[in-house]
Amino acid sequence: MTRPSEITRDRILKAAERLFAERGYDATSIRAIVARARVNQAAINYHFDGKEGLYREVLRAAFRGLTEDQLAHAGDAAGLPREQALAAFIRRQLRPLSARDEASRHMRIFNWETVRPTPVFRKLMTEEAAPFMGLTVELVRRFLPDADQRSLMVAAIWLIGQCSVFVRNREQLAGPPVALELDDSTVDWLAQLLSRWTLAGLAAA
Repeated sequence: MTRPSEITRDRILKAAERLFAERGYDATSIRAIVARARVNQAAINYHFDGKEGLYREVLRAAFRGLTEDQLAHAGDAAGLPREQALAAFIRRQLRPLSARDEASRHMRIFNWETVRPTPVFRKLMTEEAAPFMGLTVELVRRFLPDADQRSLMVAAIWLIGQCSVFVRNREQLAGPPVALELDDSTVDWLAQLLSRWTLAGLAAA
């Protein structure tokens, strides 16, 4: 049975996630979160020790929401031929393009961090990013077995960037002049295209 305190905590998180996605960290006030969540400020202090702690939890949930699918399939990917593993990785990275609601909010929060990075985000990434980056490095290593660790890390960042540039600009892609219809078929097409280009780039490396 869910306790009242857990319900309150969850309501605060959901309200904060929506507001941080709409306005970014700096422009989101505790007063706005309190009003949206229908709680008092003491509840935020009790559960999260203030705005910064609340934002950290929202960021953690957002990052895990965008990477948990990759991590959950890490074992499956290791058993696939490297080309298929790469295609599956890229398809999962592009998943938020056709997603709605929560995944879209997660991407908007990270877009705010691109424009106005916060110390909270930088610290959290040092704590949370290691498993996902490790998975990506190991995928790249299958194509570049003789590369040193620094080169593999750069190649992993490059691979992630090939996908994230589309995901970060999702709303612009849906409008003119590109006007992509961001449904599952378009994401499949884009994933196939990026897979071919990425394979060519890794082969050249």
